[in-house]
Amino acid sequence: MLKMVEMDENVTLAEQLEEEQKDSGHPIILINKLNVKPEDVDQLLKAWAADAAYLKQKPRFISTQLLRGIGGSCVYINYAVWESVEHFKQATTGDPAFKKMVLARYPDCTTGSPHLFRKVAVPGICVD
Repeated sequence: MLKMVEMDENVTLAEQLEEEQKDSGHPIILINKLNVKPEDVDQLLKAWAADAAYLKQKPRFISTQLLRGIGGSCVYINYAVWESVEHFKQATTGDPAFKKMVLARYPDCTTGSPHLFRKVAVPGICVD
């Protein structure tokens, strides 16, 4: 079963999900750091692919990408873009079937640290 560990000690994912959509013109980004043992990498990849395929069908899902640390690392980053907090919430915590599937598919040793982000504009460097 997937074990959840908060990424931010001050703001939980549950608190983020309760935020009213103040800036509906900008998407939100889920970053989920996943750690797994080397012998369970194949099961993690299958679980992630199944979840991504399921979520890809949900309204206002934009995209996702899975990244792996180099050099034999077993740290993965799931980067997913949604049109809003509300759409992400409806597709995940608002869907009991999804929550049950997510927890059941992943190897027992897997830890996940999901957190929601928005782009930040830094003049001369990046745009929001």
